[in-house]
Amino acid sequence: MSINRRSFLEKASKMGALGALSPTARGAVSPADSKKNAFVTGPYLQNVGPSEATVMWVTQNNSLSWVEYGAGNSLSLKEYRYRNGHVEANNKINKITLNGLKPGTLYKYRIVSSEILDFQPAKVTYAEPIKSPVYSFKTPGLNDEEVKLVIFNDIHDRPQTIPQLLYRHGYTGNRKDFDFIVFNGDCFDNVNTEKQVFDHLLNPCVDLFAREIPFILTQGNHETRGAFSRNIPDYFAYPTENYYYAFTQGPVRFVVMDSGEDKTDDNWEYSGLAAYDAYRVKERLWLEKEIETEAFKKAPFRVILIHIPPFHSGDWHGPLHNRELFAPLFAKGKADLVISGHTHRYGVHQPDANHPYPIIIGGGPLEGNRTLMKLHANSKELTLRMIRDDGEEVGKYAVKRTKM
Repeated sequence: MSINRRSFLEKASKMGALGALSPTARGAVSPADSKKNAFVTGPYLQNVGPSEATVMWVTQNNSLSWVEYGAGNSLSLKEYRYRNGHVEANNKINKITLNGLKPGTLYKYRIVSSEILDFQPAKVTYAEPIKSPVYSFKTPGLNDEEVKLVIFNDIHDRPQTIPQLLYRHGYTGNRKDFDFIVFNGDCFDNVNTEKQVFDHLLNPCVDLFAREIPFILTQGNHETRGAFSRNIPDYFAYPTENYYYAFTQGPVRFVVMDSGEDKTDDNWEYSGLAAYDAYRVKERLWLEKEIETEAFKKAPFRVILIHIPPFHSGDWHGPLHNRELFAPLFAKGKADLVISGHTHRYGVHQPDANHPYPIIIGGGPLEGNRTLMKLHANSKELTLRMIRDDGEEVGKYAVKRTKM
């Protein structure tokens, strides 16, 4: 992946938070050129596992789209998305999963979209396809002994935070810097438009790393708000239909939780559109089953990713309900680490009588209070370092492997 670090940062600085990474600045079409098809955003990787990977992108116009890919330097394979017998077409948002991949293998790929000019029952007319450059990704191995990731939280519509924190803390544009990135909630204040999703999260990730390194968005309470919030699942790929799920990479079982909203469902701010109490109860039932799975029990380390921490986050309804439902199960499952945000007050909270597991809370969103967490786990130890945006280490934690 070739990235000019200096020019990127200069561009972000000059154009400001809202305009730095707009689709037009990245080569997408302007309103005056709206008839020309283009890649508005992407490609970006989601759910890269040992045997599959999902490639996503958005086109300017309705198209038929596919991925050309292969191991090594080959692009001999082609994949579409299929639903109910249809090859998905005449759409702009593309979410194509490559199945049957080999663990620990480097793959090359590119995205292709052919605009649909006319769609008749017995005849479809296509434009000449547009193609991306060739990118690559590597599937994790089944028995990898280590995993590396970085964790953001509480960006709150400040997309310049992503390149600033990554570059200030050693990101070189190399796939070896980390295996994936986590955005642990509240990337937005309120989710109001598609353009906001592009400009404030997807495009910065695409320009920096997401063509070749996957990322995860954990839902925070601010992702639940705004006219476009219900469209968020269209732009991301999750292993299930829910925002909560679990996966194993290297020696870690990651449990991704959805802490929901922080106020009662009947709060006036939600206009009668919130039902998070029942949702969290359902999530608890899932968590009860997860901590009894072989994958969870046998994992050398167990890490919980949840935006609202079950403790040290005040006494509003959401934090207390999360504490009531989830905290006992985190303890029962012997979680090694709970990683959160939400409070905007960074800190490392050691295990105590209330929570027999450490809770690490990231800071943000203002300059001087933003943090980046770096997690590295190998077969013997899991370590986490939390670094403030001025470069000072403001928290760390280490866990030795005890389960053999």
